[in-house]
Amino acid sequence: MVRRTGMALAMLIAAAVLPLGANAASLGSERAQGTGGLSANWLETAWSAYKKRFVRAGRVIDDVNRISHSEGQGYAMLIAVKAGDRAAFEEIWQWTKRELYIDPSGLAAWKWDDSAASKVTDKNNASDGDILIAWALAEAAERWGSLQHREAARDIVRAVGKQNIASSPVGTILMPGRIGFSPEDHPDGQILNLSYWVFPAFERFAALDSDTDWADVQATGLKLLRESRFGPLRLPADWISIGSGRPAPAESFPAKFSYNAIRIPLYLTWAKLNQPELLRPFVGLWNNELNLGPFEVDLSSGSAQQPFGGIGFKAVIASAKCALHKQRLNEPLLKVETDSYYATTLHILSLVALQERYPECL
Repeated sequence: MVRRTGMALAMLIAAAVLPLGANAASLGSERAQGTGGLSANWLETAWSAYKKRFVRAGRVIDDVNRISHSEGQGYAMLIAVKAGDRAAFEEIWQWTKRELYIDPSGLAAWKWDDSAASKVTDKNNASDGDILIAWALAEAAERWGSLQHREAARDIVRAVGKQNIASSPVGTILMPGRIGFSPEDHPDGQILNLSYWVFPAFERFAALDSDTDWADVQATGLKLLRESRFGPLRLPADWISIGSGRPAPAESFPAKFSYNAIRIPLYLTWAKLNQPELLRPFVGLWNNELNLGPFEVDLSSGSAQQPFGGIGFKAVIASAKCALHKQRLNEPLLKVETDSYYATTLHILSLVALQERYPECL
């Protein structure tokens, strides 16, 4: 395990937010002349390798945790539609519908384990999984003119609205699942996960579900992010509680910035938001000049702990630097190399997000 003091990590942050140096400027000049950047078929190539490594007959395999889950199905459906692969999209969606959408709630069981007799080992939903699946279906409906996909997206969005959206003293909140996170379940009150707020998806949902105020859901998420700045580095925790009226790291989980919260800057970058102050705490987690980080962070001390494994996590932070400073990506980040499921997924999605929102950084 790699550990650094909060002071050391703060120095990395200071270095990371300095203006581009001569080497970075030179690289940018080379790209402007056409010697760098993404290849024309990069996404098709990356998706082909992704399918070969992680997808089996429509089931997406998280190779680190050795399970499948609604999140992975949603991410893969989203990449498939962006890559224009309708056959793979349909296969993944049909598996997801058959194996995970088995509860009368209309929400997906979040966990599927091939080694278990019942396969579905937890019928509770993870709201981010349902949101990702619904978003992918909505994107597919637009790309391929499919009414069936739009209706399926609408049904899931409405189910999320009815069962995972709630009023609270802090605003309209997105609960992580149907059960297990309420004030009755935890001594410090309602538990939330800010990385479940998939901001670019909410832009689609208003047209699918008029009963839920998705703009208010988004506004509450942004408000909570502004207030969830913990420890010396002012980073959000993976899991927070709002029982005291203001967010705090949840008592039932480690007070860390880790593998959940690393997705937050990706969603902020991808969405049509003008919230630069929300990105600033994230950009120093990886110093690309020194190639240090990004790190998990202990929020109480600000000390860096184990580094995130995989180049995809660097791509997430690089996307935030692009959105905040228009900093171009380093050449190695423009090539997706098959890593673990999660790192590879976030790498591909970071490049898709930049291609759609900030192509000048590529």
